[in-house]
Amino acid sequence: MTTSTLDASDTNPNDDARALIELFPEGTYVDAEDELVVGGVRLTDIAQRFGTPAYVLDETALIRQATLFREALAARWPNSRVVFASKAFPATAVYRTLAEAGLGADVAGDGELVLALGAGVEPDSIVMHGNAKSVDELRAAVDAGVGLIVIDNFDDIAKLEEIVTGRQDVLIRVLPDVAAETHEALATGKQGSKFGLQRADAQRAITRLRSSEHLNLRGLHMHIGSQICEVEPYVAAVRALASYGEFDIYDLGGGLGVRYTYDDAPPSVEAWLDGLIGAATKYLPLHAQLLIEPGRSVVARSGLTLYRVVSVKEGRPTFVAVDGGMGDNLEVSLYGQRFEATVVNRVGGGEAVNLVGKHCESGDRISTGVALREPRVGDVVAVPVTGAYCHTMSNNYNGARRPPVIFVGEGRSRAVVRRETYEDLRRRDLLDPEEGV
Repeated sequence: MTTSTLDASDTNPNDDARALIELFPEGTYVDAEDELVVGGVRLTDIAQRFGTPAYVLDETALIRQATLFREALAARWPNSRVVFASKAFPATAVYRTLAEAGLGADVAGDGELVLALGAGVEPDSIVMHGNAKSVDELRAAVDAGVGLIVIDNFDDIAKLEEIVTGRQDVLIRVLPDVAAETHEALATGKQGSKFGLQRADAQRAITRLRSSEHLNLRGLHMHIGSQICEVEPYVAAVRALASYGEFDIYDLGGGLGVRYTYDDAPPSVEAWLDGLIGAATKYLPLHAQLLIEPGRSVVARSGLTLYRVVSVKEGRPTFVAVDGGMGDNLEVSLYGQRFEATVVNRVGGGEAVNLVGKHCESGDRISTGVALREPRVGDVVAVPVTGAYCHTMSNNYNGARRPPVIFVGEGRSRAVVRRETYEDLRRRDLLDPEEGV
């Protein structure tokens, strides 16, 4: 059994360690042997048992965060639902865990739909999105009994009117023309976004759907982006929704930012909902049902990634290279996202190094100028706040095998996604051309 000597609430001379622990799942601590413990399990033990790289999710922390969203929203607007934006972590165990915690699922393609249904998510609690939904995807959603399909364009309407024989509830995604402060690739609510209908087209879609024999227009949907650390843009976006008139359902999207680094200061879930629901109370009909779609803010802090140091190249700067990189974390390359890191048995402190991956790209960086204490070959390094999008965008660059997903909690650990094998890599390759006919 491990004994806690340092957690985020302790007063301790090692302020660097305490600040770092605050980025890991709630309940993380450093034990008497200076080992970092998450979910009651030493991270060195996880690396030894399951290998590296590996994604680790604290199941208890995940449930706690999901429950916080559900209860905080219900307290402010009882007629409401939380649906998990599952693109953030589309794994069967995550779908099932969040469904058991009372969340629905937002899916953006038939692959996510298959995973959600296989995990036992109730079809009527699923919302299907997408700016380019194929006939097959829409048919799969209708056949499964998906609760809401979000109309993003007139082609969606035409396809659904051919597919649906009974009645299908739909929402229209409108473009609120709100520019939130975030990375360009994460902004989805302003003019020029590929998502949603601009005002004139949205009005035409509303008119068309209200006369549709098979499509039942229930309301409107918006989403202004991801990793947003201000409340004000949401207020403006809710006000824009209200200008379309009264509906039964308003889906207000997600996008709440998370704390990746020491300097990040996103609003709390409660503060975000205060602003969002305050705007809804002011601008939207009180009888309406409200939906929110958090993704990153549900799973990010619950997760971390473990690596093992492969080489240390001393110099200015010093390069510490690990056995993963952009094959398991594309957030740095795509969005310039900053991550912190630590050696798991020497937590906090140390000199600034460049933590880099093993892939054959100069852009294969995990964190530039991050402090690691005496890093050396064989050390296990943990990178916190990787629970969102890292598993989602994992890939086979340089033949990398996608990492496993390990659930931890109450002192136990188990794999819920296995590590990819070399046979997996070869399985789709057809050596005989006739096999592809």
